[in-house]
Amino acid sequence: MADFNEYPPNISVKDALVIRQEAGADHAVVPYTGEDLNRPRLGPANPFRDEAEQALLKRKNVLTGHASETYISEHTFRAKHRAVERGGGPEREFQTNKQVKAQAAKLRANRESKGSATVADGDSAYVGPWARYKQKEYEEVDADEAELGSDEEYEIVEETDEEDVVPSGTLVSAPAESLARRKEVEALGDETTTFHAESQYDYQGRTYMHVPQDLDVSLHKEVGSITNYIPKKVVHTWKHHGGKAITALRLFPQSSHLGLSGGADGQIKIWDVYRSRELLRSFSGHTKAITDLSFNKDGRQFLSGGFDRWIRLWDTETGQCVNRFNSSKTPHVIKFNPSSEQGHEFLAGLSDNRILQYDSRAGNEVVQEYDHHLGAINTIEFVDENRRFMTTSDDRSLRVWEYGIPVEIKTISEPDMFALTKSAQHPSGKYVLYQCSDNSIVAYSSASDKFRQNRKKSWRGHNTAGSAIGITISPDGQFVVSGDTAGYVCFWDFKTCKMYHKVHADSAGGAINCVAWSEQETSKVFTAGMKGEIKMWD
Repeated sequence: MADFNEYPPNISVKDALVIRQEAGADHAVVPYTGEDLNRPRLGPANPFRDEAEQALLKRKNVLTGHASETYISEHTFRAKHRAVERGGGPEREFQTNKQVKAQAAKLRANRESKGSATVADGDSAYVGPWARYKQKEYEEVDADEAELGSDEEYEIVEETDEEDVVPSGTLVSAPAESLARRKEVEALGDETTTFHAESQYDYQGRTYMHVPQDLDVSLHKEVGSITNYIPKKVVHTWKHHGGKAITALRLFPQSSHLGLSGGADGQIKIWDVYRSRELLRSFSGHTKAITDLSFNKDGRQFLSGGFDRWIRLWDTETGQCVNRFNSSKTPHVIKFNPSSEQGHEFLAGLSDNRILQYDSRAGNEVVQEYDHHLGAINTIEFVDENRRFMTTSDDRSLRVWEYGIPVEIKTISEPDMFALTKSAQHPSGKYVLYQCSDNSIVAYSSASDKFRQNRKKSWRGHNTAGSAIGITISPDGQFVVSGDTAGYVCFWDFKTCKMYHKVHADSAGGAINCVAWSEQETSKVFTAGMKGEIKMWD
């Protein structure tokens, strides 16, 4: 046996093997010295190797060694995170497929049924992967869908002791004093009216419904018979809603001698445009903000809708609530039928994708229901001599219906379409203009059976994204007017789509969401917005 000590100190490995063969030894100790171990590698250099980085790796930058930053994808992180939450640690990753499947089956056993794909609504409606989990300790109650009784309401309970803890979603009876107050209000009645002017009648016994005839301008002209111009300055301001936002603004049909406004305070006000320009009457009954207002053909009655889910029919002259309709959902838009034969009927577009048709002379009965939309209803416009109507929704579609038939005759839904939030019909009846959520106004033809967008007409230059900004058209069809989220009022030419003027209507920068043009004046425009001010321009 050859020993390492027998070799010369600087002998190589190859020489050591030769010595071992000559000596007849069965094995030899290879002389790996310190120089051999630290000797640099021989061969071509690696062009992709960063020597500086390798030198840094040898340094110790933490107590346990070297740590460096790395990248992990969002998918990988979420997968690891879910594994920790479900299984209690990263060791779940090393479970067998059989164990993972067993745990998944146990989890699915606690879910409700997916339902039948053939059932659209009801107990067995299809919910698919969105099926809820069963609750063991208490019955689950959805706070958004559960309807409370007249003697129940939700109550927030502070957690003090373990015995006082109430599970989330539990129905708690309202306090006794709250119930007493509610019954007192119900006994008094919901709707009230207040007359604010000095006298209800003039020297001839006429009310404010009478169209004045002693003015410098005639209010009995045919609508659209005069040429309109862009207003220049503010001539009057009404502040009757206590600083709350104005959510709806309408002018009296034909004459425009009265103005009707609804606000976020739930109040409806009617005011005089000429003479004293004072507040005439208040209509109280809605407990939440007003969503829309609509006069009937002659203006003797009007409808109001609110976030309290009620639609009320009011007498314009006396302030009496003639009828009320419980729509069970928020009415976003309401519209009387403009025809003389069916002027007592109206449509209401709700937040639950439905359009309901009511008869104002009957009770709270639905005459017809149109339910093909997939989102909350935004606009309703009667076209083709009131035999059809066009509707838009948050589902980014436009649908055309035959009045009284709950099947649409045409659906327009393009991939590049945005939600159409407000509408106005051109006096010629050929187009309906829509406020689009991409900061533009678009036009759709409505005079023939070919309901389609006119790609050549688009009015831009204002900001409306994220808000329902109202639009209107001058009675002669020459100008298009729209509000703006920055407090501007914009005027365009209808034919050329060129912006003529941009007026700063709110110096504080509040959105202008309501605009109206007088049907009897050349340049009288009304604007209202988030600051609760109604301004008349001329």
